[in-house]
Amino acid sequence: MDFLLLFFLLTIPLFSFLFFFLFLNTSSSSLSLQTYPLIGNLPQFLHNRHRFLDWTTDILSSSPTNTFTFARLGSCGVITANPSNVEHLLKTNFSSFPKGSRSFTHLHDFLGLGIFNVDGDLWRSQRKTASFEFNTRSLRSFVVRIVQHETLNRLLPLLSVSGSNSASLDLQDLLERFAFDNVCQLAFNEDPACLTADHVTEFAGAFRAATELISGRFRYALPRFWMLKRMLNMGSEKRLKESIATVHDFAERIIRIRRKEKKSEEDLLSRFMADKENSDVFLRDIVISFILAGRDTTSSALTWFFWLLASHPEVKHRILQEVRAVRAKRKLGSVGTEAFDYEELREMQYIHAAISESMRLYPPVPINTMMCYEDQVFPDGTAVKKGWFVTYHAYAMGRMVGIWGEDCMDFKPERWLDEDGNFQPESPYRYPAFHAGPRMCLGKEMAYIQMKSIIACVLERFVIDVIDKERIPGKTQALTLRMKGGLHVRIRERFPSVVV
Repeated sequence: MDFLLLFFLLTIPLFSFLFFFLFLNTSSSSLSLQTYPLIGNLPQFLHNRHRFLDWTTDILSSSPTNTFTFARLGSCGVITANPSNVEHLLKTNFSSFPKGSRSFTHLHDFLGLGIFNVDGDLWRSQRKTASFEFNTRSLRSFVVRIVQHETLNRLLPLLSVSGSNSASLDLQDLLERFAFDNVCQLAFNEDPACLTADHVTEFAGAFRAATELISGRFRYALPRFWMLKRMLNMGSEKRLKESIATVHDFAERIIRIRRKEKKSEEDLLSRFMADKENSDVFLRDIVISFILAGRDTTSSALTWFFWLLASHPEVKHRILQEVRAVRAKRKLGSVGTEAFDYEELREMQYIHAAISESMRLYPPVPINTMMCYEDQVFPDGTAVKKGWFVTYHAYAMGRMVGIWGEDCMDFKPERWLDEDGNFQPESPYRYPAFHAGPRMCLGKEMAYIQMKSIIACVLERFVIDVIDKERIPGKTQALTLRMKGGLHVRIRERFPSVVV
């Protein structure tokens, strides 16, 4: 208790100082940073941290190089939306920018030694094992089969029931459950069957809470204050501990079952279990990392996609035309009885462009942070000191006039198509929705397969009416870009002869 008393006595002058700046000196423009001795940019950070993505996007837009230096109470770093800097960070000088101790410490309770939270040999070994699995043709076929089964036997019937009783539903929640079922079957050969009517698991809520609460550790006024809260088991840290315990229990159960069955499965978890030196705790971290990658990213991308589609009927019209053209060309069965295979999905160039355009504006992972290992100078001239954090801002990059032109805020899938209507990929350093360089997302192709299949099958059978589509949704500040409050919709059956 003496320690607590001393801590609060020492921090009273600091918070009094902050009170002055926050409540008596907030008239300065949010587009320019004011740096103060000791506390750096902390006053403006606290005033805007509830809208961190949009606030930092505004600052980056007003910067000549789309980069700025940011400091607060002993923490200093660089935030950039400059493609040349991003390439320097993720490719050219990759070894100088590891995830680092800051990210590792903040996320360790949740992600442990999983692939997204480690560097060096531990990262390389996990990457090598996962790469082998993701590069097999059998995985691609398995992905298609799982997505087809989940779509035809669970998703479409669930939407049909909702449409028949005119009930509203949270599409984001539905898509998260769909993605969770998929990733568990693909990576661990486990079917949690979340996508069944009235079936919501305790795990889903705990996982969502954990990603939001642990990301909050990066937004404290005092960077390490969360450690004190964790030690005292109070507030958000107490809730985080409880959520992580639920998540860990789920992952550990999967591993126990696999150990007991002693089956030789051809999935991601089996490849890691084949190494007898990998402990159950390490395998648990692997499970959680890949659930995070497969569940939260695709569901986030699809949620924002369907929201954008609600106010762009011309895009919806072209998608339906493409889907019907593929079904007619391939002589497939009637709508809702036969899903699309890999080659048919590949033909859907416009849907591919529309998904990419949606993720340009709403990337599933909006920001990503590394640590500078040695003094550097970015291509735009920004100096970066050893020990600083370095953040590239994918969300802001999609809103930079210098990258995408004056119409950067418009949803235009056509920008991704050549004159023949074929999809043209963009440099990952201008469009880092799937990261870039040696850490490029291994599941990129799998994600497109899932998203294209869902969009094609759902839109050709149903009309999705977004409730209050004119309202711009808030963004939950978590590890991934979830829509605050969900996406509430009503479903109607679509007559095959009518394009809505």
